[in-house]
Amino acid sequence: MPSTEPTPRAAEALADAGPRRAHVVWGPELLGYDFGPGHPMAPTRLDLTMRLVRDLGLLDGAEVDVVGPAPADDAVLALVHDAAYVAAVRAASDHGTTDPHRGLGTEDDPVFPGMHEAAARIVGGSCAAADAIASGAAVHAVNVAGGMHHAKPGAASGFCVYNDAAVAIRRLLADGVERVAYVDLDAHHGDGVEEVFWDDPRVLTVSVHQSGATLFPGTGHATDVGGPGAEGTAVNVALPRRTDGTRWLRAVDAVVPPVLRAFHPDVLVTQHGCDAHGDDPLSDLDVSVAAQRTAAARMHQLAHELTDGRWLALGGGGYAIARVVPLVWSAVVGEVVHAPVSADRELPEPWRELVADIAGYDAPPSFGPDVEWRPWSAGFDPDDAVDRAVLATRRAAFPHLGLDPHFD
Repeated sequence: MPSTEPTPRAAEALADAGPRRAHVVWGPELLGYDFGPGHPMAPTRLDLTMRLVRDLGLLDGAEVDVVGPAPADDAVLALVHDAAYVAAVRAASDHGTTDPHRGLGTEDDPVFPGMHEAAARIVGGSCAAADAIASGAAVHAVNVAGGMHHAKPGAASGFCVYNDAAVAIRRLLADGVERVAYVDLDAHHGDGVEEVFWDDPRVLTVSVHQSGATLFPGTGHATDVGGPGAEGTAVNVALPRRTDGTRWLRAVDAVVPPVLRAFHPDVLVTQHGCDAHGDDPLSDLDVSVAAQRTAAARMHQLAHELTDGRWLALGGGGYAIARVVPLVWSAVVGEVVHAPVSADRELPEPWRELVADIAGYDAPPSFGPDVEWRPWSAGFDPDDAVDRAVLATRRAAFPHLGLDPHFD
């Protein structure tokens, strides 16, 4: 079983880091992003997450700043979004005006009162976190309400009104950061972020997702590698249905560390949508909480190895609101605040009782056992559909980054 202990370079960086500030974006106002009863993007998933985070004591450290976000203003939104689209969101928010051409008033993105402010607040939180990292006020930051990776410059898409991830990356670049790597672990392709930076060689986008041949949004193929002058800065791992946690971790291991090391980012931004879990109603993958917890720890290690620890973690998708989302995202928060949760960490009884009251079923007693997985270095299996998908990505993208698809 591969160790989740840091690599030698990451271990040295972690040892040298000492206590460094973490910026946690949270405030009850973030629960206002609410498409209404029956919609999968239920704010309960955020509420249960942050209640668990608090009950676990993850926010109690002296080096942790919990910051309630203000809505981003139009100038910040304009880093990515068209003025006409922002105006359309305001009209939907204030007057209930639908605009299906811009994705407003669809089944995925129904309009609701206060939509603009709620979506802009998520952007404001991610941008404030990016500013804290760029200024050196914090080394790590997290916004579990963020990760709205499907929104386009001129349209809402896939439950996402404004693309906080793309705006935060643009903010980092405006703050003087030269190279940003974005890693998207959501079950769905990070199409909105990729589209914004398709032609920008300063930003590497890596997405590990269920193949677009079988899942929304239908994009993110291995051969999609970036636009002219930016070839190799879009990397897509399109996985087959029913990929489990052991093979998912193998895919992450086979692609993410080598491309990040080749790109030499100054800041790492990661999206931790947890809808790849087998209990999630909106994907066909089967990635356990333990595997996603392991991936969060790996992103943390890579940040210390490659970016002097400068790391912004975001939430994203995830619709198993009690058994999965709070566990995965509290593990992400634990990594960000340098208080990682262990496999045998018991979930607090008051929180489990709350889940039973709200959801009507029992929460797991603990975070669950660690997962065993086989690293890519152990060899390629041509009979495994996941290995074939990984090799397709490596063949398409690696040469543009100066990497050998078979040996790096």
